[in-house]
Amino acid sequence: MNRLDNKQRMLKLMEILREQTDEENEYTLDDITECFKKEYGPDVKLNKNSLRDDIEHLIEAKFDITINQEKEGMPKFYSHQYRLFELYELRMLIDAVASARFITKDETKQLIRKIKKLTSLHHAKKLHNEILIDSSVKSESKLVRLAINDLHEAISERRIVTFQYGRYNLNKEFVLSHNGGQYRVKPLALTWVNDFYYLIAYYFAKEEIRHYRIDRLRNVNITEEQFAYEPFDVSRYVSSTFHMYAGSEEWIKIRFHNDLINVIIDKFGRDADIRKLDENYFVLTAKAIVSDGLVKWLLNWGNQAKVLSPSSLIDQVTNEIRNMMSIYEKETD
Repeated sequence: MNRLDNKQRMLKLMEILREQTDEENEYTLDDITECFKKEYGPDVKLNKNSLRDDIEHLIEAKFDITINQEKEGMPKFYSHQYRLFELYELRMLIDAVASARFITKDETKQLIRKIKKLTSLHHAKKLHNEILIDSSVKSESKLVRLAINDLHEAISERRIVTFQYGRYNLNKEFVLSHNGGQYRVKPLALTWVNDFYYLIAYYFAKEEIRHYRIDRLRNVNITEEQFAYEPFDVSRYVSSTFHMYAGSEEWIKIRFHNDLINVIIDKFGRDADIRKLDENYFVLTAKAIVSDGLVKWLLNWGNQAKVLSPSSLIDQVTNEIRNMMSIYEKETD
């Protein structure tokens, strides 16, 4: 006959309540006893009075146990209902992990399994991932999670970082930039934009702030060299960039159709300098990174957006429009 000591019995009881019960699934002492028998065999020695004492001890130790009894003389139902995360919060976490391009397909599945352990087994079955894990857009680099951990540590300890950086060529081969030379940077922040993780850092060679896709980093190394703390506004930097293209920061003034007001608020926030021009248009004045990314973003809106200043941005947009027209004109000749 299998015998359990008091500690084993209480720990197993806590595990059963945590994993198998919730507000929709409550267990009687008989149900709990059956769980013990499935684990330790049908001849396991178990006393209901001992289980009741264990439940009282767990409650005294602040372990959440809800006791329900519909009528006097009816059996009591026990369940662990408190969870750190609500079910909808876990679903959002799973959807975010599934959508994140910088996480590999295998790591995605592993993380989802871990998230499901944050609730009961019954509720976990409801957390089917409805976002398709598309391996074609998932990162192939398993070094991403290690790089993220190292970079967080470097930012926390204010240590200078070196790494190599690269991109894929037309043959789908990963090629290092600068002939494989090292980038030496002062890491400022990590941010997640458009389903990719980016490192925002001060690049010493060019004496400017740049951002780097973390899945494109190679051989990340945290040096012993430290730097002084400097406040950095991550949200301001991200909101001023477009599609995470690099460029110079300038004041821009753009006329938008009123239909785009929510688009502009989503991008620049409710504090953006927006002024009504007439019944159909408003003007946005903002500081932004002027780049090819900004040009491409503006062209999304067709004739609903017109650059008013600076003149350099007007030239960039008009040149891009001419280039697009020339392509189609040549094809129709």
